[in-house]
Amino acid sequence: MKNKLVVVTGGAGFIGSHIAEALVEENEVIVIDNLYSGKIENIPQGAKFIEADIRDYSSIAEIIREADYVFHEAAQISVEESVRDPIFTDEVNVIGTLNILKALSEGSGKIIFASSAAVYGENKNLPLKEDYLPKPISPYGVSKLAGEHYVRVFYELYGVPGVILRYFNVYGPRQSSAYAGVISIFMKNALKNEPLVIFGDGKQTRDFIYVKDVVQANLLVAEKERANGKIFNVATGKETSILELALKIIDLTSSSSQILFAPERPGDIKRSVADINEIRKLGFEPSYSLEEGLKETLEWFKKWKYF
Repeated sequence: MKNKLVVVTGGAGFIGSHIAEALVEENEVIVIDNLYSGKIENIPQGAKFIEADIRDYSSIAEIIREADYVFHEAAQISVEESVRDPIFTDEVNVIGTLNILKALSEGSGKIIFASSAAVYGENKNLPLKEDYLPKPISPYGVSKLAGEHYVRVFYELYGVPGVILRYFNVYGPRQSSAYAGVISIFMKNALKNEPLVIFGDGKQTRDFIYVKDVVQANLLVAEKERANGKIFNVATGKETSILELALKIIDLTSSSSQILFAPERPGDIKRSVADINEIRKLGFEPSYSLEEGLKETLEWFKKWKYF
């Protein structure tokens, strides 16, 4: 992708900043973020920053209309917070997405929508395939599924080209906010020799994918016209238990941390692993093993002393 006007919503956040960084050298990149959880220092040099809230249509519509591509990463991403405050989650994840789609319908750009494996819910038929009936078990999952439906409807009804990417458990550098994933939390605690707390028995599994692989998936589907209107899992297709993950991180960091167990959290699923055959047909293949991704993540934590 070259010489395009690219908007990254949530571009001061974890995944969004990596997408912006990958595109900024050869494109005009505009980051839209309200800094609710994003950080100014995450925005790559050369990108233009607009501090705005996607819930406010008037503050984002003009630039969205002009965009060639919109990578829509801005979201309320915490399952726990969605359980506490489903209204706020809906406002950000549904109304915010609808605002972007409305503006795109008045322009000519394409949306790459960051959805989530949370839409599948507690589906025991693994690995999870895109055509399985979604049954989210948290307000967060519901909000992402609603966003997917809006992307599809705007494609079919208004001709707005769009692709839906269902992210599984993404990790990597810059995942350091209060809404960080389990790898970020475990790594911080391990580096401080503090306990690693597992909610539940540790047998629950996730499909962990390194952020740079997620970036490549975004760039791939953006330029593939045959991806328009479709849903793709973005994952590795490999299942790792939370207990296994904790042990890997303790070993990698040479930590003296203990593993503690706490009650399960509401809205958390037991097992999750993706079928990635559909995105493989477009040419995607994860480049990073879990061990490789953890090593790069650890180097970043040490460099920036996020512990």
